[in-house]
Amino acid sequence: MAEQETLLEFPCEFPLKIMGEAQEGFAEAVAEAVRRHAPDFDATSIETRTSSGGKYISLTCTITATSKAQLDDIYRELTAHPWVKVVL
Repeated sequence: MAEQETLLEFPCEFPLKIMGEAQEGFAEAVAEAVRRHAPDFDATSIETRTSSGGKYISLTCTITATSKAQLDDIYRELTAHPWVKVVL
């Protein structure tokens, strides 16, 4: 039996947590990057949390993931963005 590359079964709902410094346009930049790889992503569904000091922001973007390659591409683009600190 061949090893599976991922334990996920596609398509599936997949939450992406993106953290960075709180600044104007951060959520829009993240939504744009996610939408490039998941065109059906609804930016109005983004869940936002700001750190207690207000310096950092965490966004949760839940997409309908269609493949491991799609998720890899999203992670690569988001982690390459200068405003993004962490993607989980």
